[in-house]
Amino acid sequence: MRRATREPLPGDGLVLAVPGEALGPPGMRFESRRDGAWVLRQGERPLIRARVEGDGCCRDLRLHRFTGFRSPLPPVSAAAMRTGPDWPHRYALQLEDTENGPLHGGRWRLTARRHFAPGIWSADLVQDWPHATLELLCGGGWHGILPLRPLPSPDAPRVKALRKHAREGTLAPVLVWWISFLDGWVLLDGHDRAVAALAEGMQPQGVELARVPDDAVWQTTARIVTEAHAERMARLAARPPHPNTARQRRTLERHHADLIATLPYETAGTPVFDAPPSG
Repeated sequence: MRRATREPLPGDGLVLAVPGEALGPPGMRFESRRDGAWVLRQGERPLIRARVEGDGCCRDLRLHRFTGFRSPLPPVSAAAMRTGPDWPHRYALQLEDTENGPLHGGRWRLTARRHFAPGIWSADLVQDWPHATLELLCGGGWHGILPLRPLPSPDAPRVKALRKHAREGTLAPVLVWWISFLDGWVLLDGHDRAVAALAEGMQPQGVELARVPDDAVWQTTARIVTEAHAERMARLAARPPHPNTARQRRTLERHHADLIATLPYETAGTPVFDAPPSG
């Protein structure tokens, strides 16, 4: 993949604008099937097959995961963890260099995720393997963490070594991919590190990968919002003078500016590709 254009974000993070010629299906991708099921595929290998079952608002997502997942990131050495690099930028560079990841044409945000809501890494961490059932909330959401390989034992040798890093505060963050139609995350890298942190009574820290709107999309929304804002300001200007008019004008201007500033970085829908006829 040709190098993406980088836009730094305040704090720890950046947006990658992947070149348009990379619009073909990426190495890791979700595919929808004609029978209503979906597949997460890495290359030609299926990683997950899933189907929504039940009637009404709150339904179940039944899924089966397969072995063979390959992390899109290379292993993190102990020396790298101790140097504490800028992890979002490091992971961005590594995702550009792999054929096993989800990046393709469009804009992607990578940001440090130091805190998750209570329960995300406990009750909502899927530990069953290979079958699992996710209880979807109304609207289809779930809001949990879905590993792509069996989680190791806290006493596994590799995990024991990583637990020392967790105690020292040098453990590298995991990489999680926000999936809009799950309202939750897929764990792309750091299964052992996640277990090590949890074994030490800590919540794993992460770097979150998420799709954000393409320029044409958010700019169109910005024009619509700006036109509506101009109409509200014109109506306000047409009213009889009032002591609160200036305050109302400042409030409208501030809300408009805040909204325009966030449009390019809001989470967008996760791309889903059509499965081939034999998929």
